[in-house]
This record gives sequence, structure tokens and C-alpha cells, in this order.
Amino acid sequence: MKHKPRLVISTDGYLPRWDGISRFLSEVIPHLKQLFDITVIAPNFEGTAPDIPGVKVVRLPLMPFKFGDIHFSRFKRSLVREALKDADFVFNQSIAPIGWMTINEASKRGIPVISFIHSIDWELASKSIKRGRRISTFIVKRIARGLYNKCALLLVPGQDVATLLQNAGITVKMQRVTVGVDAEHFTPARSKPRAKRLVGLDPDVMVIGFVGRIAREKDLPTLQDAFDEVRKKHPNTLLLVVGDGLRKELRPDTNVKITGMVDDVVPYLQAMDIYVLPSLTETSSLSTMEAMACALPVLVTPVGNIPSYLKHEKNGWFFSRHDVEDLTKKLNYLLEKPELRGKLGFAARQTMTRHFTWGRTAEKIQELLLSTHPTVSTSRKR
Repeated sequence: MKHKPRLVISTDGYLPRWDGISRFLSEVIPHLKQLFDITVIAPNFEGTAPDIPGVKVVRLPLMPFKFGDIHFSRFKRSLVREALKDADFVFNQSIAPIGWMTINEASKRGIPVISFIHSIDWELASKSIKRGRRISTFIVKRIARGLYNKCALLLVPGQDVATLLQNAGITVKMQRVTVGVDAEHFTPARSKPRAKRLVGLDPDVMVIGFVGRIAREKDLPTLQDAFDEVRKKHPNTLLLVVGDGLRKELRPDTNVKITGMVDDVVPYLQAMDIYVLPSLTETSSLSTMEAMACALPVLVTPVGNIPSYLKHEKNGWFFSRHDVEDLTKKLNYLLEKPELRGKLGFAARQTMTRHFTWGRTAEKIQELLLSTHPTVSTSRKR
């Protein structure tokens, strides 16, 4: 009986902590496990994580403190070494403690590492702290350059991200791989009033929404400031924030509802009338793509790879980073134009259903993983 190639997935974000990386892995792993014997190295976050049958998870204990809203694992190299025994490949998701340890250990053993770029690490670090941004950028960029240059391949969402990495001195081969959306799960609401009732909202209120971590780099204060201005003209409006994190980033307000972490964001997306992403840094922004799949008109900052799939005034709108006035003006306009909201939402869903699927993403990842290991790749072709 032939054994499947052994794949180790290293990640500093994983269930039960819901974030973009967790959602990415929860969609991709079921596809990959058909071809690979998978072990996941992940932090031991609080809560109960759903098991993926046939997938082993090695949990590393957490540090006793957080960096902003991020809780890293401890440096337990012995657990990483044990997980890497007999591994054929490593599929890495980050360069925080687990990614750091795994890349270094795999490099010593000659195990090829393929890293998926979910964020520009030095931008994320500098924008998620209040002080020391310049030195933070310098240090994290240097760490990223050293670690990523030990990889066999980097998977990037687009050329803009590849250029940022190359300009930072990262010389490893890069391949474009876009993330996907489950368009059968992320669907439009059949009835907006009913969708609002289902999540405990007044069916007559207009809902402006955001999904994701409440973190400094998401720049939710800009969204809240714009929302305050919008309410002067449209008082029957609610700001719905689906996620958790640094709640002090938002001022207490009875017109702002924070749900905390939820396992399924779809009912909340379906309850929204407009989706806003005010982020200062992103790569693909899976949350924006999921909002588009739910046929929402989206207002987002033109960061990362988002301009590759969102075309201004065709399937969504852009607004300038930190620009309360610009966001306020565009929110007011969209709130007054239901036909335009519908047109943008329809075009947004068409974009997602036609071009972005998880099956296509996983198939490309499988192909690229195998290409980095000649022995396994050759045996598969026979």
C-alpha cells in the first residue's frame, strides 16, 4: 500500500481563533488531505476547535501576554522537530513563532518550505502598534527577508505583493495563487428584513458592516468617525462589527453593535446593506471577497491585491485610507441610492462566482507543492 506524501502545515493562526488564515486553512485543508497526510502545527488557542477527520494537529502553548490583539505561541522547538519527522513538504502560513521555528528547522533538514503570503509582515507590525513603528518595520523586514529566503517557493496573491517582497530583498521564486470563496455558502439574503431579524436587528434599520479582527491596522476609528457623520443625515443607521480584538479602538456607542467572534459570518453579512473595509494594509482581504459573494456593495481602501478584483464604480468603490470625509460622502451617497447598491452587489457576486473558487486554489497549491519535491512529484506521474 502506497503512503501519501507527508505535508506539515505551520501556522500562527488557526481554529478556534477565527481569522483570515484560519478561514483559508479550513477551506483548503479538506482538499489537500485527499492527496497528502497532513499534520498542522498551531497555537493552543482557547475554545473548542472542530476536527478535520484524518488531520493531526500539534498544539503549542501560548505566551503569557499578547501583542495588541495577537496571541503568539511559545518557542517550543522540540514539538516542531517532532512534527517534522519524515515530512516531505512544509506549507507555511506566517513568520511568527511557529512559522519562524518551522522554516528554520525544515531548512536544516532539507525539507522544502512553501510559504503562502497572507500579509506584508513589516506593514502589519508597524501599523498594529502605537510606538516604535520605524524600528519595528526595520526589524520585521530583516526577519522576513532571512526566513522567506530559506523557502523553496512563495505563493503570492498578485504582482503588487510580489514587488513589495522583491523590493525588500526577498529573492526566492514566487508564484501567483489567488484565494477562493465558497459561493454556495456565501450567498445573498433572500430578504434583507428577515436577515436582520435573524441576527437580532431592527429590520428597518440600515446596516453598515465590517467583518474581521478589531486591530489597529484595520483602522476602525476612521469607520466610526465616518459613521458618526453619516448618522447626522441618516439617523436610522447602525454600525455592525463582526469580530473581536482591541475593543478600545471603538468608542462605546449604542448605535455600534460588536458581535464578538462568530463561527459563521454569513448571517451577519446577509444583514448588512453596505460593507466597509478601512484597512491600512491587506493582501487579498478574504472578508471583502466574502462580502462581495454575498452581493454586498463594498467600500474599501485600495490596499494589497484588492485592486486586482475590485474595479472602482463597477463592482465596488474605493475610498482613501484615513479619509473620514471621503468615506462619509460615499456612504451617504450609497445609502440614498438603493438601485446602485443592488447593481454593485450583483456585479460583485458575479466577479466572485466566475473567478474565485477554493477548488481552483487548492488544485494550484497541490501542483506547486509537488513541484518542489522531485522524488514525490516523479512518483506521482508514473
